[in-house]
Amino acid sequence: MSPADSNSSADSRRPATCRISELRQLVIYGVVLAGVLFFEVMRWLDPERRADALAGWFFGRDADFGPWLILLLLAPIVWNLRWRVPGRTLLPVVRGWMTEPHGEANASRWATGLRAAGLTVLVAVVAFASSRAVDAAFGDLPPAYHDEFSYLFQAKTFLAGRVSYPSFEPRPELFDQVHVLNEGRFASRYFPGVGLWIAPFLALGDPQLGHAIAHAMTALLLFWIGRDLAGNGVGLLVGLLFAVSPGMLLFSNLLLAHHPTLVGLALFLFAFLRMRRTLRFRWGLLAGIGLTYAMLCRPMTAAGFGLPFGLWFAWWWMRGGQGEQHRPLVGRSLLALSMAIPLIAGFIGLFAYSKAITGSALVTPYQLYTDVYTPRHVYGFNNVERGEQKLGPKVLENYDRWAENLTPGLAAKNVGVRLRESLRWTLGIVPLVLAAGVLLLSARSCGSTDWRLIAAAILTLHVAHIPYWFEGIMGWHYVLESAPLWILLFAEASRRLVRSWRDDRPWMPLWWGGVIATALALDLLTVTPLWPGRLPVGIAEVSYPRGKYARFYEGVATRVGNGPAVVFVEADPADRHMDYVVNDPSLDGPVLYARYRPEEMDLDEVRELFPDREAWLYRAAGEELIRLPASGN
Repeated sequence: MSPADSNSSADSRRPATCRISELRQLVIYGVVLAGVLFFEVMRWLDPERRADALAGWFFGRDADFGPWLILLLLAPIVWNLRWRVPGRTLLPVVRGWMTEPHGEANASRWATGLRAAGLTVLVAVVAFASSRAVDAAFGDLPPAYHDEFSYLFQAKTFLAGRVSYPSFEPRPELFDQVHVLNEGRFASRYFPGVGLWIAPFLALGDPQLGHAIAHAMTALLLFWIGRDLAGNGVGLLVGLLFAVSPGMLLFSNLLLAHHPTLVGLALFLFAFLRMRRTLRFRWGLLAGIGLTYAMLCRPMTAAGFGLPFGLWFAWWWMRGGQGEQHRPLVGRSLLALSMAIPLIAGFIGLFAYSKAITGSALVTPYQLYTDVYTPRHVYGFNNVERGEQKLGPKVLENYDRWAENLTPGLAAKNVGVRLRESLRWTLGIVPLVLAAGVLLLSARSCGSTDWRLIAAAILTLHVAHIPYWFEGIMGWHYVLESAPLWILLFAEASRRLVRSWRDDRPWMPLWWGGVIATALALDLLTVTPLWPGRLPVGIAEVSYPRGKYARFYEGVATRVGNGPAVVFVEADPADRHMDYVVNDPSLDGPVLYARYRPEEMDLDEVRELFPDREAWLYRAAGEELIRLPASGN
């Protein structure tokens, strides 16, 4: 880092000399307390939930409000404690870290750098260890979601040095796999970034390791973002809260696109905010690389996340900057080019990837898969009505009919569900609503453009996904990438409150520590009979389909052995979310799993296509595995 970078960065990290008035704090407290009381009273007035509380979980299965009522009622007592805390106790140290840029005034540059390095390692180690601990809870169970099998399929394809395989020419529909395109070319429907991330770890025999590393990388990047914005205290709080956030821990153990995407988005955010302060080409280039990689994983998410930052940059470019940030047209254009180069390269790579699979650079595998197999799942309003006008012979009818027709009413409901569940899975509804109130009522006196952009990215990420009919896995996965932004805002709200309390309310930081501790307890711990921990509930939810897949594949291994064999799978129409047709892309495994549709196929005829393999029929509805007569009998 150059001296110019260092000076600019230090200026940005210096906390604003702002205070939140006691009246505004009282307003925030009153609104949140009233909301908690309302929802808690409604829970007890509901006969079903009241019975559940008295016979099961006292604070409810979600425990969104009850435990917080106790803490909120303690606040006035702590507020009025006036005696001073001794200077060398933990509380003043915490206050200092949350209000000094580096946690210690007048520290040398060497000491500051050493401390930052140590905290970086601490955050990364906690994040990695936490993710692996959750992985251990799952044991050796296979994936839970169709999407995970598709990403593994993609990674195996890349490890073979290919982007696709040819479809099974005699009857390609036998190997139709959920979220895998099978139209002449056999390839995952998804964008290539996630498969590229998983591939090296799959080669090492532990694909889940890559997501644990992504979890740790995102946590350390968030530490540096928070540090750049407001100092070591905020950075450390952001990094550690992300490391143990229940949603982040759970999804770091699902082979989905989110954690690789988070690495790209966190890199983009870190570099963009530095570029905004320093106007250096290298930070713009790094921001472009991060956003490009996120785009190669989840394009809509990358667009929604990056939109406010792109709008700010366009506004700055058109105005030419002001004061110290003024740059001539050439300088501004070079900075724009620094971000555009990686994005252009990414789009060229994506066009080439699409053309190799679909035959058209402008038709992605994702789009073609939707058109052919699940037209009712199309993006946009009236998806079912529009999709039913394009039904073809290869539609996965049972899975495709899962879609609901998206109307404004359903879209509004989905937005509410996504917001509620993203708050729950990130940290908790009450602590994040408290933080939002603090930031909203202190925006004029304490806010900065950086924090406004971060808040705006949450909004645009939700807006970008309004035209999806499905609310998301666990009610929120489409907006999962908003979680680190919420945690950043919570840490900044914590800093503003601690700064406001430092002189007149010396014990309130301890109460706020209770807010954090309560949130983590509700998220991570099951306390019988008070509440079930959110993370343990999530682990149990994901373990159920994983266990079903494990029993199926273990049963096949026990009876069928190592093959060569083919298992014709007759799906259970009552269970569209379990699908056992999963194969390596080369279709040369010892046991192949083929999709058997009784209404469209003659079993004897398709069995003849595999003369060198022992044939079996699996009826998923009754969990029956039946050996078929040898070919020709």
